[in-house]
Order: sequence, then structure tokens, then C-alpha cells
Amino acid sequence: MTANGNNERELLAGVDRPLRMGTRQSPLAMVQAEMAATALLSAHGWRPEQVELVPMVATGDKIQDRALADVGGKALWTKELDRALDEGDIDCAVHSMKDVETLRPDTFVIAAMMERADIHDRLVGADSVEALPQGAIVGTASPRRRAQLLSQRSDLDIRLIRGNVQTRLKKIEDGEYAATLLASAGLDRLDMNEVGQEISEDVMLPAPAQGAVGLEARTDANHVRRLLKEISCTRTSRAVTAERLFLKELTADCHSPVAALATVDGLRVNLRAEILLPDGSESISGASDFDSGDVKAPARLARKLLGRASAELKAIFGR
Repeated sequence: MTANGNNERELLAGVDRPLRMGTRQSPLAMVQAEMAATALLSAHGWRPEQVELVPMVATGDKIQDRALADVGGKALWTKELDRALDEGDIDCAVHSMKDVETLRPDTFVIAAMMERADIHDRLVGADSVEALPQGAIVGTASPRRRAQLLSQRSDLDIRLIRGNVQTRLKKIEDGEYAATLLASAGLDRLDMNEVGQEISEDVMLPAPAQGAVGLEARTDANHVRRLLKEISCTRTSRAVTAERLFLKELTADCHSPVAALATVDGLRVNLRAEILLPDGSESISGASDFDSGDVKAPARLARKLLGRASAELKAIFGR
């Protein structure tokens, strides 16, 4: 595609033709895309037909029998959207930010992050981790959740569980697993506010960027980036950016049990983080308080935690 062709598409997006918004077609992803579309319509005073959702089946949604970390990691959630964005089939892509790789192509940019939702995990199937029966089978596909659970209850039988929210809940109902953990944000967006018991972040620190929805555009799509910026939440952007910078310094991947949560108060950021061995036998945590303009602070915290870690734990992060 020529540069002039890109510019022409930019000028028309959302005006003479719909702004095409790519999304995974899972129920939760569709709800999140509809939220983003509604926000754009409101921000720009557009008619409903000026935003078009373009659903796609992600490779990660097709693979139900293996941990994604073993077959491609987070890229399995984004590669179809990346291809469509790169080829100009969509103008932007809607992502759950916790599923987006830390290192992204230079041709793309996260142009907006919507206001963050609930950051907590919820336990489904029991009132608390302590209340789970001895040796209970708990389903999760998350190395972080697995490690955090085992650090508290080494007796638990942690097994892989895959599928969308509804599929996982059915497996609990059918007795395949005693319990599972799901993100509060996703449950709330699916109007499942009463499902599960919230776990305090002091018990289980969440995944980096949990609860945040981002919109990605082409770096050279200035018009689209300006449109998306109108629905971006500064506080969420600062928090999620800090968490992702922490991840970047760790060189963490889908195999890495890591948690991070940044809270923003004005121009100050407080970042709490944790790195663990997969079996939960070692956990190193720490926190840092810094000015939002200090982009090196998250990396310093990462190095501090690694400096206290055993050789085995450092090896998890390629050190």
C-alpha cells in the first residue's frame, strides 16, 4: 500500500466510511470492543454506523488442549489482528492489555487505553483459597495464578483449563475441577458480577495490565490515533505503562510467573510487583514509588527483585 493510500484511508476513517475496529470474536472480546465503539461514538458525536466491528477468530481461541505458552504465547491472541492492521483491513484493534506482548512491532502503537476495570482475581468454586479441600483440583492456564496458589497451598492439584469464561464455568459446574480463577473485570463485563469470591491483591497480586483494554493503531495513522486518543484514560495509561516497563526489563514471557500492579495518585506512581518460581516455592516481592515521568523506575524495581532472587528464579527470566 502506498503512503498516499494510507493517508487517504486515514482522512476518511470514521467520516466518509466507518472506522473499522478489529477484535477477537470471543464473547468477552466482543463486549470490550462494543464498549470501545460506544465510547468513540459518544466522544465524537458519531452515528452508530460510523464504527464497524470486525470480529476475527484468534489462534489462541482455536487451541483448547494445550497451554498457549507451549505453542506460541501471547502472540496467539494478537497475530490475526496484527495482520489485518498491517494490511489496512482494519483501522485499529481492541486488546485485553494483559494479553498483549511486551515487545510490539514499531509499526504499531497503543493509541488509547480505556479506564481500567476491577484488577482483582475471583475464585470460583470455593469461598477462599484456604477453604479448598486438601488436594483439590484447581484449573488455570496462568503460570502466575498457578505459582501464587501453590505458594499458599502446595497440596493443591493445579491443572490446565482452557476455553472462554462460560466454558470454564461449565467445567466447574460439571465437577471436572473443584475451582478456577477468573478476572473480575471479565466477569463484570459479562454481567456476571455475582460469580466467584474476590481475592484481595494482598493475597494474589494481579497480572500486569489486568482489567485494562487498549486500542492499537498503525504508528503512521495520525488521524486514527487522534480519534482514539479522545477515549484514553491518562491514569490507566500511566499505570499500565509502568507495569509493562517492569515486564520488559524482566524479559518475561508466557512461562514467567510474574505479577505487577501500579496505582496512580496525581503525578506519583506506586508499583508493586512479584516474581515466583513455577511451583510457588520461591516468591520475591517489592514496591517502588516514583514520579510518572520516571520511565526507568519500573526497570530498577525489576533489577532489585532479580538481585534478591535465587539462581533458579533468575533463570526463569533469562538471567
